[in-house]
Amino acid sequence: MDRLSDINVTAKPGAKTGRLTAGNHDFPCAIGRTGLAGEKREGDGGTPIGTFPLRELRYRQDRLAAPETGLPLIPIGPKDGWCDASADPAYNRPVDFPYTASAEQMWRDDHLYDLVIVVGYNDDPVVPEAGSAIFIHLAKEKNGELQPTQGCVSLRLDDMLALLARIDDETVISISG
Repeated sequence: MDRLSDINVTAKPGAKTGRLTAGNHDFPCAIGRTGLAGEKREGDGGTPIGTFPLRELRYRQDRLAAPETGLPLIPIGPKDGWCDASADPAYNRPVDFPYTASAEQMWRDDHLYDLVIVVGYNDDPVVPEAGSAIFIHLAKEKNGELQPTQGCVSLRLDDMLALLARIDDETVISISG
């Protein structure tokens, strides 16, 4: 199967859902609770606009077999976190729990982070307060409707697996309104 060089996420202004287009596939996706953000800030609930590399796939090997993908695979463990404390030296980087600064738990009871594509947003270089933990992860649904994220892009499991099979660490994501 041919690998994709780019995937695109589009959403209307103010929307909390959009479309992720990957080659000839078109999937519904959820985005941040405040929609798209031209100038992303830590905690604003916006999904950043721009073009970003895909770094790796983190996954819960206790729940899922390693999926087919060209991305580097990293199992998620109970101590895994992602620092969201802007003043901390590890801001927007993976950390191990217990951790002294604020960090998001990657090992979750729900299934949102069973598959997590790390988006290369604000990581080269890291800019304090510009936003952290931007991922493509599994969607939360309520009554069949995709629910907004804290600033990430989310997909249903079958759509995520179809996407993963077509991407690698040369693929970029373009997010626009």
